[in-house]
Amino acid sequence: MPIPFLGELAALGTSIAFSFGPMFFTMAGREVGSVIVNRSRLVAALGILSITHFFFYGTLLPVAAGGERWFWFALSGVIGLTLGDAGLFQAFIMLGPRLTMLIFAISPVISAVLGWLFLAESLSALQMLGMAVTLAGVTWVVAERGGENKTELTPKEYSLGILFALIGAAGQAVGLFTAKIGLEGDYPAISGQIIRMLAAAAAIWLWTFAKGKAKETVETLAKHPVAVRNILIASLIGPSIGVWFSLVSVQATSLGVASTLQSLPPVFLIPIGYYFFKEKITARAVIGTLVALAGVAILFMV
Repeated sequence: MPIPFLGELAALGTSIAFSFGPMFFTMAGREVGSVIVNRSRLVAALGILSITHFFFYGTLLPVAAGGERWFWFALSGVIGLTLGDAGLFQAFIMLGPRLTMLIFAISPVISAVLGWLFLAESLSALQMLGMAVTLAGVTWVVAERGGENKTELTPKEYSLGILFALIGAAGQAVGLFTAKIGLEGDYPAISGQIIRMLAAAAAIWLWTFAKGKAKETVETLAKHPVAVRNILIASLIGPSIGVWFSLVSVQATSLGVASTLQSLPPVFLIPIGYYFFKEKITARAVIGTLVALAGVAILFMV
């Protein structure tokens, strides 16, 4: 029996996972640096997912997947998890998280357009209203104190930072779009995610070896076991469970709705920041959260 609102629930699960995972990635990054965290997170997630895949399907890798599925999932992994994330992380450095996430909020719009153009997906008036309300709430929250680093950047650097954020948003949207093509025919999402992770990890590590940084990465991780622990925890929560849920969501609902519900981490991070990091909750954050949740409620009414 189909699970009601499976795609929407999986997308919400994605947002929750992507809200908690960054806490552990941040702690690890403070020890070993964001570049090494980025290199190791996909390898850790690939190992976790492969063990899970063996438990459910008896193989570490989905070797029976056809060549066409391998192509689409591999393309999705390189675009979404390698190029898209690289742009997003660089934008975080140049623009700060608030402005970066504000620009990144256009990703659901790109996803909806791709679904409409190439997958014959259509959105009802109520769905478009829910998406607009949700994105308005997220934008209202993220735009607060937006552009922290703007005054420290030259106009050229600022423009470059915006370009990197747009690359991150486009990478997320195109990565989900190409993954959805590979998932056609109710193909298991975890199998598709393993192929995505494998392709992304291969791309990152080929670049790492080409730059002669592989030995340095391994040696740094060996000296920081606490960072390795945090990377493993974060990889379980985010790149493993979170991205698995994201594929389930795009498989079970439209790209636009899935991407919108996956854009909620800035809202969920408000109570997390208050509880774990003692951050102040402003009236603007509360209002934006209520607006975003109202949009989510509308999407579940469809």
